[in-house]
Order: sequence, then C-alpha cells, then structure tokens
Amino acid sequence: MGSKKILVVALLCLMISIVSACSLDSNTNEKQENKSVTFLSNFPIDTLDPHLSYTPVRAGITETLVKINESFELEPWLATEWSSTGNGKKWTFMIRNNVTFQNGKKVDAEAVKRSLERSVAISESMKTALKIESIEADGQALTLTLQEPVTQLPSELVHPNTAIVDSEIDNMEQHPVGTGPFKVASFSANSKVELEGNSDYWDGDPKLDQAVLTFNEDANARTLALQSGDADIVYRPAFESLELLKQDSSIKTEVVPGIRTQLFLYHFGNVFKNENMRKAFDHMIDRNTVVSSTLSGYATIAGGPFSSELPFASNEEKEFNLDQAKEYLEAAGVEIKDDKAMKDGKQLSLKLLTYSYRPELPLMAQILQSNAKQLGIEIEIEQAENIDEAMAKQDDWDLATYSLLTAPRGDASYFMNAAFRPGGYLYEATRMNNQEVTNVADKLNDTVDPKEREKLAMEASQIINENELHSFIVHPSNVVAYKESVKNWVTSKSEFYVLTKDLDVKTE
Repeated sequence: MGSKKILVVALLCLMISIVSACSLDSNTNEKQENKSVTFLSNFPIDTLDPHLSYTPVRAGITETLVKINESFELEPWLATEWSSTGNGKKWTFMIRNNVTFQNGKKVDAEAVKRSLERSVAISESMKTALKIESIEADGQALTLTLQEPVTQLPSELVHPNTAIVDSEIDNMEQHPVGTGPFKVASFSANSKVELEGNSDYWDGDPKLDQAVLTFNEDANARTLALQSGDADIVYRPAFESLELLKQDSSIKTEVVPGIRTQLFLYHFGNVFKNENMRKAFDHMIDRNTVVSSTLSGYATIAGGPFSSELPFASNEEKEFNLDQAKEYLEAAGVEIKDDKAMKDGKQLSLKLLTYSYRPELPLMAQILQSNAKQLGIEIEIEQAENIDEAMAKQDDWDLATYSLLTAPRGDASYFMNAAFRPGGYLYEATRMNNQEVTNVADKLNDTVDPKEREKLAMEASQIINENELHSFIVHPSNVVAYKESVKNWVTSKSEFYVLTKDLDVKTE
C-alpha cells in the first residue's frame, strides 16, 4: 500500500475515533444530565383522583387556586387575586392567564368551573366545606355564589381536593391531567407513581427530569431503602434510627414542628355521651410515654386541638392520673369491684378502632388499653383498613385513634366544621352533640376579622377541653431524611407540598 493510501486510511480511522468519542461523550453527558429522585413515604397511594387523594398535589401533578406558605399565610397560585361581596356569599377569583394543562389545553375560568363542579360532586367533604350554589365563568374571571357566607373560602381552596384538573379526560384515577411541574408517566395502585418533568410548566422548567413516589408502611423498611440507595428522600424514617442517620455524612435529616394532631375520638352515641366517662379516659392517657416511647421524643404533648405553632392555640396541662380517672368513673356510675369496672351489672368492655399506616396509633391504643385494664376496664382493639369508613358505617365502636391536620390552611375553621358542625365528616362519624361548641363554630364561619377569628378559635378550644369532647394526645414532628445529593428540599409543615419545580439533585 502506498504512503498516500496509508495516510488516508489513518486519517479516516482518526476521524471515526473522534466521532465515536464525541458520541460517547454526548451520551455520557445526557446520562449525567438526566435527574431523578425517589420519594418514599408512609402515605398509601390507592388512587390518583385529585378530588379524592392528596397525592397529586404532593407529587406536583396538580395545583390549587390558593396555596399556603410555611408561615401559614395564603398566597396566589392558579388564582392571582380574589375578592368577595355579600359578607362572603359571593366570591370572584381571577385565574392566572398563562397556564395550560399538561395536555396543552388553556386553563380559563370555564375549565376551573368544571373542575370545581367535579370536586363537590364526588367529594362530600368538599361539598360541605365550599357550599357552592352556582359558578359563573367569564374569560379568566370565576364567580362563586355560595349557599351561605363562607368568610374563609380562599383558605378552603388550599385543600388538595380542590385541585384544578382537565375534568374532561377519562381515567382520572390513573392519569389525571393537571397544571403542575410533573406529569404522570405510570401508576400502580398501592405501589408507586412514576412522573416526568413538564417542560411546558407555566412557572418555569422543573429541575428534575423524572421522579418516583412510592410508599411503605414499615418505618424500618423506609430507613433501609434510604441507606441502600433505593430511595433518595424518606418521609418519617424509623425514629430510633435517626441518631445513626445523623452520623452518616451522605444523609441529611430534618425535624420540623408539625401542625398534625393525634387524638382519641369518642363515640357520643355510646358510653362516652357521659362527660365524666370522657374525663376519666382523658386521665388514663399517658402522653409523656406516647412522646418518649412511641415517637422517640419527636413530638410535643397536645393540650388541645391546635398546635402551639398556630396563633390561636389554647392549650392546657393534661395529667395522667389513674386515681383521678377512678373518681370520674365512679361519677359516671361505674363501680370497681373485684378488680372489675362494673356498669349496669356488666364489666365495662369497649371497642377501640385504630389503623396501621401511622404505626404509632396502634401503640397509643395499647398504652390506653394497658392503663384502662388497671382500673378493670376491658378494651378490644380492632384494626380498620379505612378508619373513616369504619367510624361512619359501624355503630359498635366506642373510641378511635385518629390523626389529622386540624388547621391545614392555618385556620381553625377546617377542624371546627369537620368535627363540631352538622354535616362535618367527624361530627357525623362520632355522633357529636354539643350545641355550645357548634354555636361558636357558626360564629367563626360568620366572622371576617382575623383577630376576632383567633379569639373564637381559642374560645372553642376552651369549650372542647372543658367538656373533653375528644382527647388530644400529641403533635408529631415532621421528620424527613434524604441523600446529601438532593438539593432545594423543603420539609413542609402543612405536608401538602413535596415535589416542586425547584427540587433538584446533584449529579456526579
């Protein structure tokens, strides 16, 4: 072969090598730039219907008209502004103009109207909270006329079940179409939801390309998933493992005071219609043990329905005292004879409902069961698959463990309406009957001035505590552990916002 031919062949080989190297380098960069996180929590994901599940808002699939910040202040989201007339009976919201659904359809007032109509049609709690009589849409202006004044309507529209979706699509349970920074790629009920970034997101490109939300009820399994690399962010790792996690330089931990309340609900149709019986059981609750043993110290004792993080909290000291409990039992007509608590000729035997996806709740039930047994009271603990359904449909239960955000929008009216006004889901489930606290809840709904609302919330708390309408146990902290490579993570007090457009991950 001549020298010229050899030179040509050599040059061709060099060019092929350069092209191959560039191609390999390009593929490597693409791989490096592909950003993804896996979020593992204790929240089961049985549906993605935004009007029945909180997951779509948490996952960044959907958004609401109004949102709440970490100071519990309302902020515009899909609505830019709002105003009311008629003392809160008619509201007008201006819908943000540059927003499209993830399928490209424009979000105007008509689309929002259809979405809200769907929400109140399939969610009884949203129907009760929003009290919508009619909705009018005109361009980007949405006007809601209510059945009665709702002075706190903007805060009600923070609720994840008011999320705005394209209501004309099929298969809402599997593939909702919202306005958020992430779109559904696939969903397996009670397993995981896979997401991809929405490059047309109205508020800027999300920093992540993909994300996965999955769940496991076992806190130890969640912790192991983080340590093994199967998860990047874990909500509520095993509390007893936190000190070990803090020693791992590749993992960060955050503990934020929560506004969630864990409590015992009383069934007012059975023995707990007697105030002395409720007071007796409140004295059987060892709140210090609940904090130290079941939550490893990551909680504060609840002296009422609202966390001290909130300006209207009105808490009082709660005492664990079995002698005092015995006195209240006797005042309720219970006679303790031969180590048995006897009422109406029979040993006092009660059914306590609980559920497992908050694993401390069954443990709290066992603590109460043990303390009650010392006074001769038998408690049967029953695990419910769906606690709300069990309380509403069964009538043979006496008390139940429960966990909820009593002021998820920084306002007391949510819990007051849910638990102490006719039509509220907890009011109906517990067969509540206390006109005094209902009257205060009514006044709260009719009051606009924020300071007056705080006073009414504190007045309601005082009535609730004086009558032991329910027993409030602890406010658990929000605890999250995540890989050091995760950036811009915010541990939300409200528990509403998890995957955001700013959430990022450092690539190698």
